[in-house]
Amino acid sequence: MAQLRLTNNYFALFVVHAFVFFLFTHRSTAVVGVTFNVVNFGAKPDGETDSTNAFLTAWGRACSSTTPCTIYVPLGRFSVGNVVFKGPCKNQGITIRIDGALVAPSNYDVIGNDGNWLLFDDVNGVSVIGGVLDGQGTSLWACKRSGKTCPIGATNLGFTNSNNIVINGVTSFNSQIFHIVIDRCHNVKVQSVKVSAAGNSPNTDGIHIQLSSSVTILSSNIATGDDCISIGPGTTNLWIENIACGPGHGISVGSLGKEIQEPGVQNVTVKTVTFTGTENGVRIKSWGRPSNGFARDILFQHVTMINVQNPIVIDQNYCPNEKDCPGQVSGVEINNVTYQDIHGSSATEVAVKLNCSPKYPCSGISLEDVMLTYENKQTQASCNHAGGITSGLVQPSNCF
Repeated sequence: MAQLRLTNNYFALFVVHAFVFFLFTHRSTAVVGVTFNVVNFGAKPDGETDSTNAFLTAWGRACSSTTPCTIYVPLGRFSVGNVVFKGPCKNQGITIRIDGALVAPSNYDVIGNDGNWLLFDDVNGVSVIGGVLDGQGTSLWACKRSGKTCPIGATNLGFTNSNNIVINGVTSFNSQIFHIVIDRCHNVKVQSVKVSAAGNSPNTDGIHIQLSSSVTILSSNIATGDDCISIGPGTTNLWIENIACGPGHGISVGSLGKEIQEPGVQNVTVKTVTFTGTENGVRIKSWGRPSNGFARDILFQHVTMINVQNPIVIDQNYCPNEKDCPGQVSGVEINNVTYQDIHGSSATEVAVKLNCSPKYPCSGISLEDVMLTYENKQTQASCNHAGGITSGLVQPSNCF
């Protein structure tokens, strides 16, 4: 019965996302009214002239419009500093169509302490279509790797407190930290994005979601130095499908449980993903400290691992630098997690690592048709405080 209820949850989630796709499709065919070309407001496509004010002016015109409109960025490289596209707006149909590239300041101190480079706050019905966002983060990465005191860095593209958002065909390049962040949003569709950063670039998560619901991420290619997709507290009804990840740290639920009072993660589907040379494949991690958080009703399905160090991992003893949590145990409850049709190669002999909390053991873990090899040999599994079932052909063999 538990498995039946889980299946019904996934079916209901599929229906919800199908309806969301319908709405997005019909919205995208709507006739868009006036177009505001940033060049007409003083932007220069030379890659050097500061065009920040031109973008803000174009946004002000679009935001105050009572009919749907487009902000157009033509071919060329436009140098832009920190920009906050602030709402609420009078209309709920603004499209930012980018044919060229937006380029962050080469001096990381200019935006490095702002937290965000391009931020949309309190907006509804905004679509960002196409273009390149070049965060020029390499010098900040070098500063961090040197051990010097450096700014924390700025996210390339962020949405916060927003609804009915589309991000389609965008390339995010060399962000100082996270590339795309979805925070406190509802009904977001991310499709055909490309994320590119060096495999050793610190904290450059490809797409991060938190405190958000009904988010869909489709048909995207993510190569970065941290998680390809990270799923933070308060994420519900998330659908991830057709993703290529690598290099990077995989797709991670968490880290969770850093705070004592924290919203949980629920109804997450990750399917048709290929991990190539990543540190992890599909991962759930929580801090080893008290918390009321949880992670439940999660499906990892149709996943290919190519030379992945940790293909399947649950780590509830996350404690970086052994600070603030030594000797404690995670309060995050993890249950109803299904791994279905996971196959490919592990870069280590132990391909399945389920290291759960001794106080709140993982429950309802299901391994179905899992086949992972190491150097064309059988792999091993390691399970601590984890309970569940297996079905079909499972290798490494059951360790519950």
